[in-house]
Amino acid sequence: MANDDGANLMRIEVMYASAPHELHHTVVQVPAHATLGQALAMCDWWLALSPEQRQALQAGVWSRACEPDAPLRDGDRVELYRPLRVDPKEARRQRYRRDGLRRAPRTAGT
Repeated sequence: MANDDGANLMRIEVMYASAPHELHHTVVQVPAHATLGQALAMCDWWLALSPEQRQALQAGVWSRACEPDAPLRDGDRVELYRPLRVDPKEARRQRYRRDGLRRAPRTAGT
């Protein structure tokens, strides 16, 4: 008879950067055929977030956005993405206004 203790469990990493330079990293053991939502439910810091905070986050697996019912595979990395504060194009415009065009100085003969 096979030992069932760890045979039907998957190891999943869950990552969340709640702020710049602040990373929450948890490794959870979930049953085979578990979903993304089930893996999140096993993280203490996820349960500590308010429903509004959870609603604002997008979840994904290996940098691909997924729904909570997405199936997981052993070794997957679940990631939580914060909403953007500023549109990336607007951020570039603001940096340009602040810093101007940054180019390497031209040398003679180039």
